[in-house]
Amino acid sequence: QVQLVESGGGSVQAGGSLRLSCAASGSIFRINVVGWYRQPPGKQRELVATITSRGNTNYANSVKGRFTISRDNAKNTVHLQMDSLKPEDTAVYYCNYVNPDIRGAWGQGTQVTVSS
Repeated sequence: QVQLVESGGGSVQAGGSLRLSCAASGSIFRINVVGWYRQPPGKQRELVATITSRGNTNYANSVKGRFTISRDNAKNTVHLQMDSLKPEDTAVYYCNYVNPDIRGAWGQGTQVTVSS
């Protein structure tokens, strides 16, 4: 069973920082692309950042230069360092496999709230 658990969310003021963590179970983690997604209130879920098994990264234009995704295959973990946060970053953040054939159910996510 595919399982990923998010943590590290919280409430911060604009310009602040947060570091999100994602812990995965199973042996498939180290060979698959993992992404961070977010869903603002009343909006669709969107892809924020991805990282391949070898560490190649890609970012949505809205977060490029502010967010950094990383992974530790030995520990089955992925992180999202978020700097210079804006109110528009407010959302529930999720981690999951990018490949829909591998991706299982969405987890609970972690809430990020950025105030002015």
